[in-house]
Amino acid sequence: MNKLWRLLRHCWLDEGDVRRAISRDALARIGAHVNESERSHCGEVRVCIEAALPLGELWRDASARERANAMFSALRVWNTEHNNGVLIYLLFADRSIEIVADRGIAQRVPPQTWRNISDRLSAAFKAGDHERGVLLAVDQVGAVLTEHFPAAPTDRNPNELPNEPDVR
Repeated sequence: MNKLWRLLRHCWLDEGDVRRAISRDALARIGAHVNESERSHCGEVRVCIEAALPLGELWRDASARERANAMFSALRVWNTEHNNGVLIYLLFADRSIEIVADRGIAQRVPPQTWRNISDRLSAAFKAGDHERGVLLAVDQVGAVLTEHFPAAPTDRNPNELPNEPDVR
């Protein structure tokens, strides 16, 4: 029964559901917040919000973590100069949140740190405050990146990835 219920949720939800939960203006504010966060560190933060898994992923019963790893690759979060990109991934149909960190930051930060950030974001989502939850997660990921990869005033700090959330 759980598989059937999951299939129905994924078939029912689409990008429009995400855009109703998180308005265009909220997405713009999130993108601006990512941009502001990246001024204090040389890492890259990317937000990806998916309504549901693609049918092929659903058919093979992919987990949210597997999909987050796939999106980490597809969005090229792994392809930063210092290997310190972080993906904040939300899968609406499963109500799942995953944070995937590239090897440069993952070797310095324990997995529990990312889990704690995910838990706080999840609490905001349960309260229906999607925008605040994502903004808080960006702040917390930014603080971790600032601790380990602070931006030096004399360093070149290019924006290697788009700051706007990827919505699917």
